[in-house]
Amino acid sequence: MSKRLGKGLGALIPELEIGEEDKVIEIPLNQLRANPYQPRKHFNEDGIQELASSIKEHGVIQPIIVRTVLKGYEIIAGERRFRASQASGLATIPAVVKKLSDQQVMEIALIENVQREDLNAMEIAIAYQAIIDQFSLTQEELSVKVGKSRSHIANFLRLLHLPESIKQYVSRGTLSMGHARAIVGVKDDKVKKELTDACINGQWSVRQLEEEIKRREELASEDKEKPKVKDKKKDPYLHQAEEQLQDHYRTTVRIKHQNYKGRIELMYYSKDDLERLLEMLQGQIS
Repeated sequence: MSKRLGKGLGALIPELEIGEEDKVIEIPLNQLRANPYQPRKHFNEDGIQELASSIKEHGVIQPIIVRTVLKGYEIIAGERRFRASQASGLATIPAVVKKLSDQQVMEIALIENVQREDLNAMEIAIAYQAIIDQFSLTQEELSVKVGKSRSHIANFLRLLHLPESIKQYVSRGTLSMGHARAIVGVKDDKVKKELTDACINGQWSVRQLEEEIKRREELASEDKEKPKVKDKKKDPYLHQAEEQLQDHYRTTVRIKHQNYKGRIELMYYSKDDLERLLEMLQGQIS
């Protein structure tokens, strides 16, 4: 009976099946190196320590998969087990040696991680793009290889068009995949950043974010339909003041000025966001 890596993975990655004919050998940890195609850049240290504790008690139950390279072996599947074995003080680890091409190794690393949901959204997007570029695949071909729909692939690839600062929020989990998908559809990068800040500060749900995007689109559409009286350029001083207030209050600010008087509008996007602004304003008054 073959040893399976996980539900559904055997069908997607037959190369990782360990059959009766495969020989399990003990390989010194110092002869192993990480997979250069590993898309996961961050490993949960708490998870590694938990696995290390289990390994100390039960040993490494499932062999890792490796291939031979110029100096020793390269890990194809099982880097968490390798890291946990290091943490538990083991000298060797059980492994099965397979003959695999670079393309197979890259595909395996991607599929194994994506299927186990070990990657954050940006890591998945970068990994998808890397395999498309490296092996000249279409989105349709990639969707077949990883067992996902073409729309799933397309949605992740769109995240690569986000400004770098927003990508960092997605990588850290500050912004969810659902929020990022809504924001990536906004054309203006400045508006993207405004919405991101407001979303994080106000702790919006995806629905609240989508409603705000829709509201802004409707306002923009109304503005286009209004007859243009004069295309006035905003006073540079007022523009600078708006930006300073936006940085301070971390929300959208509009200064409406006419004939030496006007008003300042601060946007809020939830009850919590309103309370945050009121606290800031009251703190400055007292």
